[in-house]
Amino acid sequence: MNRNLRTLFTIGLCGGLGGLAAPVVAWAEEATASTAAVAPAATTPAISGADTAFVMICAALVMLMTPGLGLFYGGMVRRKNVLATFQQSFIMLGVVALQWILFGYSLAFGPDKLHGLIGGLEWVGLQGVGLTPNADYAATIPHQLFMVYQLMFAVITPALISGAFAERMKFSAYLLFTLLWATFVYDPVAHWVWGTGGWIRVHLGALDFAGGLVVHIISGVAALCCVLVMGKRKGLDTEDMHPHNLMMTALGTGLLWFGWFGFNAGSALSAGTSAVAAFVNTNTAAAAATVSWCVIEMLHKGKATVLGACSGAVAGLVAVTPAAGFRHADGRPGARPGRPPGLLRRDPAQGQARL
Repeated sequence: MNRNLRTLFTIGLCGGLGGLAAPVVAWAEEATASTAAVAPAATTPAISGADTAFVMICAALVMLMTPGLGLFYGGMVRRKNVLATFQQSFIMLGVVALQWILFGYSLAFGPDKLHGLIGGLEWVGLQGVGLTPNADYAATIPHQLFMVYQLMFAVITPALISGAFAERMKFSAYLLFTLLWATFVYDPVAHWVWGTGGWIRVHLGALDFAGGLVVHIISGVAALCCVLVMGKRKGLDTEDMHPHNLMMTALGTGLLWFGWFGFNAGSALSAGTSAVAAFVNTNTAAAAATVSWCVIEMLHKGKATVLGACSGAVAGLVAVTPAAGFRHADGRPGARPGRPPGLLRRDPAQGQARL
């Protein structure tokens, strides 16, 4: 009997200790598991799947703008020059893309050199540009995605200039001009305005949401310089130089309008309220400019034209680009002159405010 009592007492004691030990062990395992789960989170960048998908789609939309621009310009030249004009835009998808990957991106967005004048060559050939985010530019998407999104801007910008010298530049000269201009004009200016440490951004407080300065102003000035240097087209005032196919121009305008949503909304670099504001502002500006141009044509010429509607749409899209998604920190839309500290390029909730 005593033996049975001792046996039962031993079993009960072991069971009791086991019962007490189980929560302790479980707590220890849970603490270890939570520590293991938290430790990588402290070192692993917080990539947002929604932001990544959004910016990838926007990059594809901006890519579509370049052949759209080729159609836009191609429809306005004479029939014999339509392929050459289209090629001047389309070839940029190859030439400038390679330049950007080899050294252009490093010059534009690489570590600052010469007090904000240019980026360094640390990222030549995309060295150091990996799949983890770079918090200086976009904290919730891979660095390579930010790079390729900016690549599409670099591609279309020199293509914009080609409309100024349509029908009067050799293709080989155009390629050389484009490579030199992208390297010595676009890349430095992109660093000045958007790059970390860029002097216009830091010292002058430049606010350029999606490329009003970096894309449109510098390409417009370059186009004016080309016109002044190259002069008029041969046969002007003696040959018929009417647009050969305005349906092509209208199709190109539609593709530009469509791609511009990626151009402006994507510059928020996240799927948030800034992107929505840029999207709405982009469409509203294009619609208002299209109607305004047609009304002015009707007042002056008695009728609205397809070319006028297309011109108005593009003008509205260009005009809204610099401030399409800016808003005050309290949520109110708009931007004051200067560099108010409350203006954010991205949503505060996304953890990345870029002036």
